[in-house]
Amino acid sequence: MELRQLKYFIKAKELLNFTAAAEALNISQSTLSQQIKQLEIELDTPLFNRIGKRITLTEAGDLFYSYALQTVNKANSGLTLLKDLSELKTGALSIGVTYGLRHLLTPALIAFLNDYPGVTVKVYFGTSEELHDKLIGLHLDLVLAFEEIIADENLTYTLLFESPLCLVAALNSPLADKKEIDLTEISQLPIVLPAAGYSTRKFVGDIFAKHNIHPKISAEINDIPTLLDLVKSGKWYTILAKTTVAIDKELAIIPINKINMTRRAMIITHQDAYQKKAARYFLERLTAPLSNFGV
Repeated sequence: MELRQLKYFIKAKELLNFTAAAEALNISQSTLSQQIKQLEIELDTPLFNRIGKRITLTEAGDLFYSYALQTVNKANSGLTLLKDLSELKTGALSIGVTYGLRHLLTPALIAFLNDYPGVTVKVYFGTSEELHDKLIGLHLDLVLAFEEIIADENLTYTLLFESPLCLVAALNSPLADKKEIDLTEISQLPIVLPAAGYSTRKFVGDIFAKHNIHPKISAEINDIPTLLDLVKSGKWYTILAKTTVAIDKELAIIPINKINMTRRAMIITHQDAYQKKAARYFLERLTAPLSNFGV
């Protein structure tokens, strides 16, 4: 069993098309087909059902995928470990970030890029679900997101800070100067919330359900800047972590009283993946400016 055969199998499984997989790997379809067939012979079991030009995974193929992915990841981690002995004059770092932590990301990113201009950094903004899937698939080196209620045993969670959820209003809102507000009052306001997939949306929904309160949700939006634009119009309100909007001078933050609505911001990494030196150095710069965000 060769490492390249496992890579060919993984790509074929992801695309479920031998032609597309071969193109993605920059090899001929016949080479890919032969290598996968050889792998099946060695394993003494078919990994794919071949129905005309279509392919689907067999039960064995579905079970084998996890093993193949772990094996390729271990090999890649070994190569990364050796290459990482350099002085970070080159390399790549992929970071996933939920929108609520973007203000924290920016100063750390500027400091890191200034110190290590040879490292290429890719930043992906997404929902908690999207970031989780990309991290599990090893498409990201680390994720900055709010803690999920149910943790994934394959991931490592490191607390970054805690931030209360607050009612967010426009500065011209009649509630802008209010010292605090409760959930019953909030339920009478026109509310816009992040769409499903954002961990804050589920967290807020669970809090309202627990207290049998039914807010007036006018819209659910999967783009946080658009959501905040609606709030800034003065007609709607939202509920977000304080750090998400703390430095936006066009918004007022109103504490929610008599209830614990604290979110925990986490650094999330994959347990089985070697943590790059670049990731460690970036995280050092990430934790430095926390006081600037009131945490």
